[in-house]
Amino acid sequence: MTELKRRPLPHDFHPPVPSFTVTSEDIEPGGVLKGAQVYADGNISPELSWEGFPAETKSFAVTCFDPDAPTGSGFWHWVVFDIPASVTSLPAGAGSGKFDGLPEGAIQARNDYGTKDFGGAAPPPGDGPHRYVFTVYAVDQEKLGPDADASPAFVGFNLRFHALARAQLIGEYENSAQS
Repeated sequence: MTELKRRPLPHDFHPPVPSFTVTSEDIEPGGVLKGAQVYADGNISPELSWEGFPAETKSFAVTCFDPDAPTGSGFWHWVVFDIPASVTSLPAGAGSGKFDGLPEGAIQARNDYGTKDFGGAAPPPGDGPHRYVFTVYAVDQEKLGPDADASPAFVGFNLRFHALARAQLIGEYENSAQS
């Protein structure tokens, strides 16, 4: 892989908060995303598990963002929030298709594909490697406020003021075919 672009991550503009741990059976930190997480090959949200978050956490939010998309503003692949505080993992596919494993009450906002689900990696051919930043937010309230019609920016605005802590896992993907 060629050297990654270093565009800011979405939470680089938020106040600092403590971190906790997020892991995945499907994503190795800094590794290449599997075909299942690629839009054309599987389009399946990865398994995610988290621990070490603050005791006062009342809910979670999960996002996937590509800061390297050639848009000037990145690309949101997944935005889900109001995950109950008792839930500390999402199985593979929870954000895809039938939403098996997505906890009751969780809300998926639209992504930049315009759908309310997980949209896999799909960088333009020959654009170089992109980072896919999966972030789990520990939230200080049970309901964040937005509804499923909210934009990722509006959800992020609310997370800026209600995140107690954050955990992130970054995978990479490159479509090396030339257009």
